[in-house]
Amino acid sequence: MPGSRIAQAYDALAERWLDHSFDPANGMQQHRRALSFLEQKPGAWALNVGCGCNTRFNAPMRERGLEIEGIDISAQMVALARQADPAVVLHHADACDWQPARAYRFITAWDSIWHVPLAAQRPLMLKLMGALEDGGVMIFSAGGLDEPDEHVDAAMGPEVCYSTLGIPGLLATIADAGCVCRHLEYDQHPEQHVFLVVQRLPVAGA
Repeated sequence: MPGSRIAQAYDALAERWLDHSFDPANGMQQHRRALSFLEQKPGAWALNVGCGCNTRFNAPMRERGLEIEGIDISAQMVALARQADPAVVLHHADACDWQPARAYRFITAWDSIWHVPLAAQRPLMLKLMGALEDGGVMIFSAGGLDEPDEHVDAAMGPEVCYSTLGIPGLLATIADAGCVCRHLEYDQHPEQHVFLVVQRLPVAGA
């Protein structure tokens, strides 16, 4: 499914994720767990991939002294996010095409990477994990299947793509990116929703 169709779907759905109408606890405990792996480093940056318009993750990131940058394929999501928190640096772009301009101490991709077509998912994950500083941490959610899978679902109204590399594929990608998995959890069991916390290892000899 082309990224333009995902963008159109989330333009139409954006207001479902406004701060006053969305569950404020969604993903918060998981993000605090991920952030706990970080050492404090003033002036470091965080990147929110598929940031949407909800700002609930901004406070815990700022508590760790992080400046925040966000990217989303939906123009409406970016516009609403800019209104909600003007201090965040925002990009309206497809994460698959966008190139990071800096290294990040923390990256979150909560319920977003799974909308990337399966063929593009591994390259995107390698790019994002490659943008982590040494010791940097990334949290992301995925479909907790044993094998790769890709399908289209219209449960929210517009059709959107969902894909996953499967847990073996995710773990292999993490290792290939020079990172280690610090935490993997089926946090909504029996739903096949997992979140992973990964940390970039120092380059040998650096």
